[in-house]
Amino acid sequence: MGNEESKNPNSGNSIKFPLSFSFALGAVAGLVTLVVSAGGTMHGLRWDLGGIAFGIAFIATLLIASLLVMGHKENPAYLSEGSGVNRKSSDRLADAKKDAAEAHKADNQGHDNQSDDGDPTAG
Repeated sequence: MGNEESKNPNSGNSIKFPLSFSFALGAVAGLVTLVVSAGGTMHGLRWDLGGIAFGIAFIATLLIASLLVMGHKENPAYLSEGSGVNRKSSDRLADAKKDAAEAHKADNQGHDNQSDDGDPTAG
């Protein structure tokens, strides 16, 4: 019941977006490290440091992005029904207004009935 996964690959549980995002961020980190670690035009590019930076950035970004995607889950519709904390606030507000109107109407009817009966000691 609670462990059902959606069958739609476009539902956000796909690994394609976190994988491509992580690759792009890793590529940027690797390229920046490759160029910056060279130390000028007289020295060669440091491919080893660029690869290490790419790997660290790729794995760290993939881990965080995948956890964020897996942690997101839409609530089932039945959770917004019923009573208590699982109700929609707009429904609770409408119910509270309706209850207040009914209480006010009942209070006014109660005062009308008492004035019709009159005072039993005034006779």
